[in-house]
Amino acid sequence: MSGLTVWEAVAVGAAGVFAGGINAVVGSGTLVTFPVLLAVGYPPLVANVSNTVGLVPGTVTGAFGYRELLTGQKSRLLRLGAASLVGAVIGAILLLRLPAAAFETIVPVLIVVALVLVLLQPKLSKLVAARRGEGGQDGPLVWLAVLFTGVYGGYFGAAQGIILMGLMGILVAEHLQRLNAIKNVCASIVNGVSGLIFVFVAPVAWLPVVLIMVGSTVGGYLGARVGKKFSPTLLRGIIVVVGLVAVGKMLLD
Repeated sequence: MSGLTVWEAVAVGAAGVFAGGINAVVGSGTLVTFPVLLAVGYPPLVANVSNTVGLVPGTVTGAFGYRELLTGQKSRLLRLGAASLVGAVIGAILLLRLPAAAFETIVPVLIVVALVLVLLQPKLSKLVAARRGEGGQDGPLVWLAVLFTGVYGGYFGAAQGIILMGLMGILVAEHLQRLNAIKNVCASIVNGVSGLIFVFVAPVAWLPVVLIMVGSTVGGYLGARVGKKFSPTLLRGIIVVVGLVAVGKMLLD
């Protein structure tokens, strides 16, 4: 598919705005943009690659919006950023090396797992808060956890922010908002590195990429500024509904 109708283009751009905003606040924006790309007719692999490339500016603006909370975290950012970079490369290579049929089989499962994480996010947050005084320091386990999330993000990416926050929140004794700032930077590294790889060696649909880039840039900025005022229940509800539609479409096609 090479073109979009006007209304399809509007839908893709609007999905980019929402995804950029939700990625800055908690993550899982891919569960909005990826299903929309499927709905307008793009094959799963093309939709995933184009979505990853398109969301790069939104993750960067989201990270920039939290920059004041990175103060004093330079060494942590360098360590965990390196883990994200390595993981992104591994995930992108897996996506390109495994057959497209394997991706189409695996992704519905990954979406369901991501939706479960979205639904469990309030309980995860309570668990993290309860263990705030028990969290460990930034040891090898934290690095490996971020590496694993980077691999997942490079391959598909839905809810990688939720996975990062859950793992770091339990393993690192740090204020959640400061960890959220680290999460945004790590996610931007994963999307940026894997997206750069995809630009050169993967099938990219450039029209939706541009639409998602513009939308996610606006959404990432708005999410970092005002996204915390949105109702978490409403956001989770929209994500779950859109994600279930994506699963249904992939299973029925």
